[in-house]
Amino acid sequence: MGSISKSIIQREKECWVCGYTRNLHRHHIYPGLGRREMSEHFGLWVYLCPYHHNASQAGVHFNKDLDAKLKRWGQRRFEETHTRAEWHRYFGRSYLEEEE
Repeated sequence: MGSISKSIIQREKECWVCGYTRNLHRHHIYPGLGRREMSEHFGLWVYLCPYHHNASQAGVHFNKDLDAKLKRWGQRRFEETHTRAEWHRYFGRSYLEEEE
């Protein structure tokens, strides 16, 4: 599966959380077992500043609420052009069903 180069989550190269524009990290929203590659392929990644990525407890790697929010946002964007069944096939579980 080839990759695409742009995020379907954001257009600007800035931290998805705070808008900071320097020293950004590219964060793949869905980790593990081939999901990082799927995130890359489908554009399910965002830019995050170090603070909101992995340099503080507020970062997505430590903050479960931020991580869940980003996962739900990514799934919503994916489902704008794909079905829920496709989502399950690629990512295994729905993050939106927790809200429903």
